[in-house]
Formats: sequence, C-alpha cells, structure tokens
Amino acid sequence: MPERLYGGIEAGGTKWVCAIGTGPDDIRAETRFPTTTPDETLAQAIAFFRAHQSVPLTAIGVGSFGPIDLNRDSPRYGYITTTPKPGWSNTDVVGTLTQALGCPVGFDTDVNAALLGEWHWGAARDYDVAVYITVGTGIGGGAMVGGRLVHGLIHPEMGHIRPVRDPARDPFPGICPYHGDCLEGLACGPAIQARWQTPAEQLPPDHPAWELEADYLGQAMATLLCMLSPERIIIGGGVMSQPPMFPLVREATQRWLNGYLQHPRILDNPAELIVPPGLGARAGVLGAIALAMAAAEGY
Repeated sequence: MPERLYGGIEAGGTKWVCAIGTGPDDIRAETRFPTTTPDETLAQAIAFFRAHQSVPLTAIGVGSFGPIDLNRDSPRYGYITTTPKPGWSNTDVVGTLTQALGCPVGFDTDVNAALLGEWHWGAARDYDVAVYITVGTGIGGGAMVGGRLVHGLIHPEMGHIRPVRDPARDPFPGICPYHGDCLEGLACGPAIQARWQTPAEQLPPDHPAWELEADYLGQAMATLLCMLSPERIIIGGGVMSQPPMFPLVREATQRWLNGYLQHPRILDNPAELIVPPGLGARAGVLGAIALAMAAAEGY
C-alpha cells in the first residue's frame, strides 16, 4: 500500500499555518505566514504543498476562521461567508484548493479542527463530550458530543454569546461589528488592547484586566456547562498564555455556577475540567491533519 501523507491548514484570521505529516510525531514540513488577501494567502498555501510533497498528498484538511458554509448540499459549501475579516467574505477555500491540488479537502471551523486534534492526540482523548475554546484575535468554540463534532444548522459560534456586562464596572462597549459587547467583543485580544490601550501581552499579571477577562470567560464556561455538560473544556489562544488566566477562569466559573452543578470535577478539581491544549500551539494544524484523515475516508 502506498504511503499516506496528509496536509493540514490552520487558516486563522491573523496567520495561516500549513503542515505535511501524519500526526504529532511525524511532521515532515511546516510553514506559517500572515493572512493577507484571499488570492495571495491561498496561493502561498498551494505553493507550500506543491514544493514539499515527498509523495502525493492523500488529502488536505482546513480548519478555518469563519463563519463558514459546511452544508455539502449548498452551492457555497467550502466558503468563508459573513466574516468580519476585510476582503474574505464569500471566499471559496475548498474549491480553490481542490482544483489546485487534486485531492480531497476536509473542511471545518478552526476550533472544531483543534478539538478533533485534541480528541485524537491531546487533552480530549477518552471523552465523548468536550469543548474547545480559543481566546486570541477572536473568540471561537467547537464542540464534540458523542464523539462527533457538532455542526447543526451552521456551526457553533460560541464567541458571540452575550455575557452579562455591568456598565458601572466595565463601561467598554465592545468591539464586535455585529454585536458590540458579545463575548468576543469584550474579551478577545484586540478588545483587551482597545479597553486598556495596551496589548494584552504587555499587561502585568496583577493588572485588573485579567480579573475582568476571567469573569467574562467564566460566564461562558458556566453557560457551556449548563448547555452541553462537557466532560472537558480546553481553552487555547494567546490570551490564555498569560500566567493568571487559568486559575482565575476556573474560579470565575465556579462563582457563576454558584453551586448549582454538583460534580467533583467542578467543585473540587476544576483543574481537570478546564485545561490548556494538550497539543499546545500545534492543536490547530494537527487538527487540520485529522480533518484530512477523515476526508480521505469519505467523512
């Protein structure tokens, strides 16, 4: 049987990461570059895969920023649709890659892809119900129920749920162009910078930004626990790399639940419930490789 080799694309709103391999211990080539225009960015990805194939790729997987069209019966399947990313609305990602590279292309949200990677090789292994949240340039969330990624009508958009904002505590109106003070509008990296006039990575650990940030994220975690009852919540993204964030988010989650959900993992061991990605910064691109594996099998 010929060797199977897969391509993965973590298609983020700020940067794209492309890799070729079969899993965490077998990455043959990898690159990253800024997300510019659709034509330029897709051309860079195509050039990478053409230049680094030791054997023909069996399939490619793409975990993309969105919203995206995942309905295979839709004429716009494989498109990025109503994204706030300038210039990227109505971009045909799957069609462009399929025509250029001639192999099956798996397609899902970037957070669903990262969750799939974590389910195969990382922190979501052995769990039937899990959630992956990323907190960075934007906020997004993917869900797995019964070992299957959740799509539904479109796909989850957890970054656009509405937390409770106390205007007296936080007069900042939010930056989401659609909703203002949704979770993403209040708690993504650019929102932190806009509120405090300082990039998140430059704020000290004792800055009041982190308690406010954790409060909004804790509201979201409590909501997800009430809605989906995940056995594990994985939170990635650059904002969560700040040292105080995980303890503060776990505390805020318990505070917002207020003792309503009685389970030892919530009450006594939240460090086993709300965790960082087991695959670290590679969760997205490895998840894209997992999407490629599924595409090769017709899923």
